[in-house]
Amino acid sequence: MSVLSHILEHRIIAIVRGVKPENVLPLAEAMYAGGIRLLEVTMNSEDPLHVIREVSAKMGDKMIIGAGTVLEAPTAREAAAAGAKFILSPILEPSVIETARELGIVSIPGAYTATEVYAAWKQGADMIKVFPATSPAYIRDISAPLPKMHLLPTGGITPDNIGEFRKAGAAGFGIGSALVNAKAAITPEYLQQLTEKSRQFVHALQS
Repeated sequence: MSVLSHILEHRIIAIVRGVKPENVLPLAEAMYAGGIRLLEVTMNSEDPLHVIREVSAKMGDKMIIGAGTVLEAPTAREAAAAGAKFILSPILEPSVIETARELGIVSIPGAYTATEVYAAWKQGADMIKVFPATSPAYIRDISAPLPKMHLLPTGGITPDNIGEFRKAGAAGFGIGSALVNAKAAITPEYLQQLTEKSRQFVHALQS
């Protein structure tokens, strides 16, 4: 199964931003125990290439690891060399899309308006990150005239509203602080809470 197919099947991309490098692996393991299968390490975190390399080596047979907040083509190349299987951007940067396609990895640029979403698709994006995801109604409005686009709303997704976003036409979901608290102490109690929160997201999506 291709990486894109895995993303479209599992849908939830957990975003890890600003977490200490040594804490990312235990967080990934806790989320995996709760059913999360897709993990994004943002490039504006501490030592992101090392983190991607380590988590890919330890969890690569269980989770698909990607890089987020990729703004330039050289960064996309570095992330892919470290093991990233998908590239997420908060912006629409054609060179990043082109580089991801050249490397054979999934490209998920950021867009907001219908014009930006269509431009991203025309340039070869596999999915389009819609940020900020203001409401399910907005995703529905964008999806109606652009049904071929795989939209990934990011920001503001919770277990309470993820079902509404899915019904509105979202193909996937980027979930950051609503799932991972970057400032939390990594205790057994917190990891158990993270596993349970992951289960809540997965269950809410499936129900």
